[in-house]
Amino acid sequence: MALRSIPIRRAGNRTQLFMGGDRELVMFSGLIAFALVFSAQEFRASIYGLLLWLCSLYLLRLMAKADPQLRFVYLRHRRYQRYYPAQSTPYRINPSSQGKQYR
Repeated sequence: MALRSIPIRRAGNRTQLFMGGDRELVMFSGLIAFALVFSAQEFRASIYGLLLWLCSLYLLRLMAKADPQLRFVYLRHRRYQRYYPAQSTPYRINPSSQGKQYR
């Protein structure tokens, strides 16, 4: 008896991208540009808002092309500690003097 194979379609396994970039980051940058244009209500502010929108959209597209989940990788990286002291086993309790000598 042969094993039955079920194909996994790409459409059900894709990341949520909007305009080629991460959905939340693209919409947030659009909101910031929109707020800049309509809060200042000047021609110069609308130029800056449009440039901000286009530059952020370009950079977010590059980021999504490299890795669509890069935002989550960066947020996980920020949660890591700066220094992990060496321990012989996870159950050993290091004295406070040991941590001070390595900083």
